[in-house]
Amino acid sequence: MSEAPSGAPAAPAARGPLRIVVADDAVLLREGLVRLLAEDGHEVVAAVGDGPALVEAVREHRPDVSVVDVRMPPTHTDEGLRAAVTARGQVPGSPMLVLSQYVEVSYAADLLADGSGAVGYLLKDRVARVEEFLDALDRVARGATVLDPQVVAQLLAVQRRGDPLGRLTARERQLLGLMAEGHSNSAIARRLVLSNSGVEKHIGNVFVKLGLPPDDAQHRRVLAVLAYLNS
Repeated sequence: MSEAPSGAPAAPAARGPLRIVVADDAVLLREGLVRLLAEDGHEVVAAVGDGPALVEAVREHRPDVSVVDVRMPPTHTDEGLRAAVTARGQVPGSPMLVLSQYVEVSYAADLLADGSGAVGYLLKDRVARVEEFLDALDRVARGATVLDPQVVAQLLAVQRRGDPLGRLTARERQLLGLMAEGHSNSAIARRLVLSNSGVEKHIGNVFVKLGLPPDDAQHRRVLAVLAYLNS
């Protein structure tokens, strides 16, 4: 998708029904998600309880987005995450919204590693905030990268020697944090009380300071967020 050199995402279309795969071994949560999504007008094409079933469902149904629990059988560690990465390898670019009980920055980095976007990492508590959850799901389905605000907050609190983001101003770091949460340029402008052109200028400066060459704008945003995660 071609976008403006400033890094501004294309204007999103109005939200419509999505075809969704749900993967969670906890039956109550899985069925609760299915019901929530159906009530919002979406179609759950498959609801599965383990990693291999997720990969198979993605290959068979090619959903608009999958909602995946990080921890699934047999060890309940990161099987869901690994299955999501495998599914994206077999169906390149397949959108994935991963849910986790705790903040694990490495999980978000693993999801973003292929640089293609269309991934999200949220804490499970976010599901209870229905509108926020549905909005994140929609943005991931449309190709955005969405990180839970608590992940971003944890990253902001960490300062390491040799931080590649050290050249960024405080405002640029704040803006990059909002990019990591998946906000569009217009949403960032509203939050920071800036003009759209001001946001575009800051984003351009972030790309230059992180050494990201001219490329597809959405791809550069993903690379910038990866740099943020690895700082």
